[in-house]
Parts: sequence; C-alpha cells; structure tokens
Amino acid sequence: MHLQLITLQGVSVDTDIYELMAPTAAGDIAVFPGHEPLVTLAAPGALAVRYEKGDKDDELEYFAVSGGVIEIAPTAVRVLVDEADRGDEITEAEVKAALDRAQKMKGEAKNQVEIEKATQLIDRAQVRLRVAELHHRRRHH
Repeated sequence: MHLQLITLQGVSVDTDIYELMAPTAAGDIAVFPGHEPLVTLAAPGALAVRYEKGDKDDELEYFAVSGGVIEIAPTAVRVLVDEADRGDEITEAEVKAALDRAQKMKGEAKNQVEIEKATQLIDRAQVRLRVAELHHRRRHH
C-alpha cells in the first residue's frame, strides 16, 4: 500500500507501507492494503506507520499531525494535513516550554478568541509531546 503524507510544506512521506494508524474525528483507525475506499477527517493526534508486515510495535514511526483529510483507496492512502512533525524532529524540552507558554496565555486570556487560540496551542503541544514520548519509547526498547 502506498502512503503519501502531504503538508502545507509539501510531500513529507511518499513510500510503500504495510499499515497506517490514524486519528480521525470518529476515533483511531488502522488501514491495511485492500481497505475499502474512504474519505474521513483527520483529528489532531499521532499518526503511526508500520513499514513492513513483520515490524514490531516498537519499530513504528510516529508523526504529530494537525487536523486534515485522509483519503483511503485499496492500494493507497493520502493524508493531507497542515503540518506533520516526525517524532525524531520534536524536542521534548521545547514542546514543554511551548505548552507552559500556551497554558499561561490561556490563564491570562481576556476574551473567547484568546482562549480558543491558547487552547489550540495547548492541544498542538500536547499532541507533539505525546509523539515525542512515543518516539523516545520506540528508540529505547
């Protein structure tokens, strides 16, 4: 099955894979070759890629993704998101600092727009932190 992960910066991943686990508005889904055609909304969360059938769970590659669209065909999957950060590209200390700033911003918000913006930043930081932790765990098993 072929995976294309496309962000606003361009094609991030364009390769053959065995399985994709993706966050959707209805919950996480797993996609294997031969999957029924489907178009669904991607939710912010961790995208996990299993490249080969025999790959163990600690060999999965993780990406932190923002919301977007997932297009599934029997032989291909295309994930279209604003951003996708590879687990090894995320620095936990930076993300924790960003999360602290966003939580402080939310605490000091003066209106609903500021609260919503801070909440989006908090959600993004939490997803990135989760993916960094998954990546870190993967590397140390």
